[in-house]
This record gives sequence, structure tokens and C-alpha cells, in this order.
Amino acid sequence: MTSVDDLFKKPGLPSGNLKRKLEVTDAEAAYKATKISNGSSPNGTHANIDDAPEDDDDLEAGPELPPDDDEGGEDGDRFFGGGVTKATASALDYIDEQDAEDLPEEKIDSSWLRRLAVSFEKKVKKNSEQRARYESEPQKFMASEADLDAEIQNWSLLSEHPELYSEFAHGEACGLLVGLLAHENTDIAIRAIEIISELLDEDVEAEQEQWDGLANALLDADLLDLLMSNLGRLQEDEESDQSGIYHSLSVMESLAGQQLMAESIGKEKVLMWLCNRIKVPEKICSQNKQYAAEVLQVLLQSSSLLRKRFAVDVDGVDLFLQLLAPYRKRDPPKDSTEEEYAENIFDALICVANEPNGKRKLIEAEGVELALIMVKEGSFSKIRALRLLDHACDGQDAAAMEVCERFVEAGGLKTTFGAFMKKSEAAPTEHLLGMFASLLRLLPAESAARIRTLAKFAEKDYEKVDRLFAVRQDYVRSLGVVEKEIRSEQSTLEAEEAEERADEFFSRRMEGGLYGLQTTDTILAWLVAEDTDAKKLIATRLGGLGAVKMTLQEEVSRLDALDAADQAERQEMLKALFEYVV
Repeated sequence: MTSVDDLFKKPGLPSGNLKRKLEVTDAEAAYKATKISNGSSPNGTHANIDDAPEDDDDLEAGPELPPDDDEGGEDGDRFFGGGVTKATASALDYIDEQDAEDLPEEKIDSSWLRRLAVSFEKKVKKNSEQRARYESEPQKFMASEADLDAEIQNWSLLSEHPELYSEFAHGEACGLLVGLLAHENTDIAIRAIEIISELLDEDVEAEQEQWDGLANALLDADLLDLLMSNLGRLQEDEESDQSGIYHSLSVMESLAGQQLMAESIGKEKVLMWLCNRIKVPEKICSQNKQYAAEVLQVLLQSSSLLRKRFAVDVDGVDLFLQLLAPYRKRDPPKDSTEEEYAENIFDALICVANEPNGKRKLIEAEGVELALIMVKEGSFSKIRALRLLDHACDGQDAAAMEVCERFVEAGGLKTTFGAFMKKSEAAPTEHLLGMFASLLRLLPAESAARIRTLAKFAEKDYEKVDRLFAVRQDYVRSLGVVEKEIRSEQSTLEAEEAEERADEFFSRRMEGGLYGLQTTDTILAWLVAEDTDAKKLIATRLGGLGAVKMTLQEEVSRLDALDAADQAERQEMLKALFEYVV
């Protein structure tokens, strides 16, 4: 006997307000297939030109055209019109207009919500009772299942009225909707996931308090466990199941954007499921595989706790490196799902590499060596590998120092200084400067790695320092343009408004070249402090060390104003360098 799940199988349709759209079949191909099918002869054979009559010049295809005059009258209208006389058509139009006026638009308010909740609860109860009573006779509860499916879809309107979220969250219907994720019919469960995805979507114009209230109510109703349990029974070779997995990922993404929510859903089983999904081999990277990588990246970006959990409990760093290894030389297709997938894996790995545990796992898995190969041989992966190394070397802890030491041992100086000497885009240069600054800050004094780093700047008559001067000049020029624009804007503002926009102006200066200038001058200050010949060269080329001193002073002042505990060591370092730049 046909199971009820088979009877109700139908492709899931994407919601209209989702951030992304599900892939659909090729409409043009379907249209062409239909035309080919319609071209067949009635007996199953294809039409042939030989079947046509020899003298067909005077023949006309189809029925005879209607007469040119208007003598057809009503009978003519019936045969050659739509089968309805003009009088009848006019009467029908009048009735339609009256019906439209008699049907007022339904008001979506608390009363509507209560009516829908009562109706929904009845449909859920009826379906549950009929399923229990006629367990072996699915045809007897099919109608109740169809009614329930239609009733679930009615909740879609709620996403357009977030002012009702709080009332919905406190009612029984919220828990019932979540409970349907465990329904025996996977199509009912998928329909419920779709609605929950719509309600939590970022495009919903809800206040933060309204959204938080609903999200917490859904989680309290055991949304996460039911979602994961449901994912265990969905098969991606079924189109409707693909839709269910997609909307489940959409729910995760919506919840992952906030730290507390991310930590609530980022349990080990969720991280493991996402890891297992992104490592499934596919000839062409699917939308769900890419989406799983994106959700994982959002989770890791949102919470330091999850980054530590991912590095230690899941051993995710090694998995990421395995997935990225094929891109050492091969580039994913441009603007493809695979390119976006690889981007998300890189971004997620960089998030984890910011944590001490992530740095150590990167060393254990030979991630520093792989990144250097990408810098040397890669195209797509080159700038992303530079960014990974920059973040891995940065920090104030022993783990960052260990990465710097491994970097030098793995031949990173030759690779990165070689890239630095080539004129490139601003972003790769900033990452290279960040690495050099980290090496000078973290490598132990008198260590072989530090001596090799200082020697690299001095080799070939200080050509690397000359390159630093050229880079510095580019940043000074770029920053000057931005600062001129800011001064022009400030001249039109009241003092209070200018003060309110101070952070915005500072951010624009950082993006306009201040960050690169500060990093460059920090490197120059280190060279001044440790290499007498370099100090003479820098003072000569810059007409003194006053410019470098001013840059360091501004950064110190900014850190003093922030009074951030995690910046204490950096403040101390800059103040120490400041004494040398005289």
C-alpha cells in the first residue's frame, strides 16, 4: 500500500522573503521538451514531411475564419467569441465588481492571531487523532493531513506583522509549530521548518525585542533538538528533502548571528553535523554544502567559546585544512557556488586561528606550511592564505609566538618578503606588514628566528627598507585625500554633531590608509631600535624621525582613550618604541 509520506511528497517551494533562493529546474529546457512532445503524431510516431499532401498551396490550416461583417449576432459571438454573449459578459463583470466590494480585506491583528491559533490547534489535534486511529489506513487521514499542511502555510502572514510575535511566542501555537518538526510525514515537518525560517528571517522588520522573544520561545520549545533529529532523516536525493535541509540551515543562520543565540545552538552535535555536511564529496558544489559552510562561519565568527570548542572538541582546524588543500594551485570557478564555499571555509579557519587553541592546532596540522605554499603557488588562495598567516601570527600570547617561530622555520621569510617586493594590491600588502610587525614584536630577543628576520630587512643594501618607504608614501598620500574630505565635512557641522561622528571619521581614516601607515611606522620604529645603520637610513630618507614619532603618538593616545585591558601590552610596546624614535 502506498505510504502517506509518498502521497504527500512534493517539492518544497522557497519563501518569498528569504535571503537566498533555492535552485530551480531549467524552465527553458522544460518548455523545449514540451514542444518536442507536442510535435508527435497521434499514433506515437513523429510527423514527417512526406505525409503532407502534394498540392497544398490552396489549403488553409484550422477552422474557417469568422465572417468579416457583424452579422453573427449572439450566435456568432457564441461560436467565435468566448462562448458568452456581450450582455452575459457585462452581467458577470458587474457581479465580480460587487463581490469584490463585499469582501473586505482581512485585518491581521490579535483577533486574527487567536482565530488562527485555535484553528491550527484543532487541525493538529484532529490529524494526530486520525493518525492514531487509522494507523494502517493512511487514506482515511489524508484529508486531515492536507488540511494541516494548508493551515501551517497560513502562519506565513505572521512574518509580515512582527508586532504579533510576542503574543504568538506566549501562546500554545508556537510550541505546536515546533513540535511538528517531529511529525511522521516529513513533508509536514518541512513545511513547519519553512514557516519558522520565514519568521526568523533577517528581512522581517521586527524590533530586536520582538525577534528575541520569538527566538527564545522557539528554542524553549526544543527547536534545536527537533531540528537536528529531523536533519537525520532527510535525504538530499529527494527534492523536497533538499528544501527541508536548506530551510533548516536558514534557521541556524538566523540564530547564529548573535553571540548568546550562537552559543545556545552551537553545541557539539550541531558543529559535527555541519562539519560532516561540508566534507561530503560532490562533483559540483551544491547549494546546501555551500550554505552549511556559511552557517559554520557565522557561528564561529559570533563566539570565542565556539571557536575554542571547534578547535579542541571537534578538531575542526585539520578538517578545514584538508578541504582547502585542493586550492593550493587550483582555483574554483569564478562567481560559482564552489568559490563562495571556499571563501567561507577560509573565513571560518581565520576565525579559529585568532584563538590560542586554534593557533596551536594550526601548527600541529602543518597549516603554516600549507599557507606558505598557497602564497607561493596559489592564485585564488594566495591573498586568503596571507590573511590567515597575518591573523595566526597576531596576538599577545605564547601561541602567537609559536606560530611566528614556525613561520620562520618553514621558510616564510623568503616567501613573504619576495611577495612584499612585488607591487601588489593594498590588501595583500597590509597582511604582509601585519606579519612583519608580529615577528618583530613576538620573536624572542637574540633568538635565531629574530636575527634572521632583522637580517632579511638589511640584506641587499636595505632594499626591503626602501620598499617600506615607498609603501609608506602611498599610505600618506591616500590618507591625505581622506583627511581633506573629512575636514571639509567637519567645517559644515556643529561641534556636538562633529563629536558624535568622531568614531565614523576615525574609521574612515583607518580604511583610507591610517592602519597601513601605523603598521609601517611600527616596523620602522623596531628597525630604529635594533639596527643602527637602519636608523641612520630611515632618519635620512624621512628627514628625521618626527613623522614616525607622530604616528606612534597618535596610536598610543587612541589606546589610552580606549583603556582596553587586552591592549595593555600593545600600549607598553608602543611607549617603549616611542623612546627610541627621537
